[in-house]
Amino acid sequence: MDLYAVFGNPISQSKSPFIHTLFARQTQQQLSYTAIEPAEDGFADALAKFWQEGGKGCNVTAPFKEQAFQAAQQHTERALLAGAVNTLKLTDDGIILGDNTDGAGLVADLIANFGELKDLRVLLLGAGGAARGVVRPLLDEQISELVIVNRTVAKAEALAERFSEFGKVSSSSFEDLSGQFDIIINSTSAGLKGQLPPLKAELIQATTRCYDMTYSADVTAFNAWAVEQGAAKVVDGLGMLVGQAAESFTVWRGIRPGFRQVLRELRRNLSR
Repeated sequence: MDLYAVFGNPISQSKSPFIHTLFARQTQQQLSYTAIEPAEDGFADALAKFWQEGGKGCNVTAPFKEQAFQAAQQHTERALLAGAVNTLKLTDDGIILGDNTDGAGLVADLIANFGELKDLRVLLLGAGGAARGVVRPLLDEQISELVIVNRTVAKAEALAERFSEFGKVSSSSFEDLSGQFDIIINSTSAGLKGQLPPLKAELIQATTRCYDMTYSADVTAFNAWAVEQGAAKVVDGLGMLVGQAAESFTVWRGIRPGFRQVLRELRRNLSR
């Protein structure tokens, strides 16, 4: 039986084993999927052990996405642009291929919930690994402008510059943000600690739709705040999680699972 896993720290909360078990059942693929939690300085050793034990591929989540990028011997274009990897595959030639499926998962869920993204003005909160993986896919949807905001403005500037050839993208500090946005995407993990990004309330208009890449059984802290400010609609990142997992599964197995049923099952499971 082929072996797959997800690496992260912490990882006990991960829904990936649940998701990929359902994908395998749905597509009649014989595989085993587990969760692995290396020490923060132990990713390379844990990954090497995984390959030695017959691992075929893995997902990688915080804080190891940059280390996974370094571990890959070849990269897809989207992984190279992101500078971070969330999917590793051992190819038939024995090469470790690094990919980034986060952006594909996000865009699919945004379109499913908000409709076409073309000509919309989008605000992206954060400039870390989660943000880097989604900038190019967002620009590929022909949005009118992407504004990246970050507490450390230099990181937002660097990210905007990195992707400037692919569309209209700019950077800002939280203090200098202005104008109206059709969609606001929170890529920061602040909400997991009960914190909020320092976003001005007036940026939330009656037509603004908000998306939090994190998820929980309850409304996330960012989405709860957005609702209080009068946002038109809020969505959490559970659909993105399932979408990027479906993309990873396709990379590994060459077959694309349907994710709507799995998302419904996961949502029910999460609320128990």
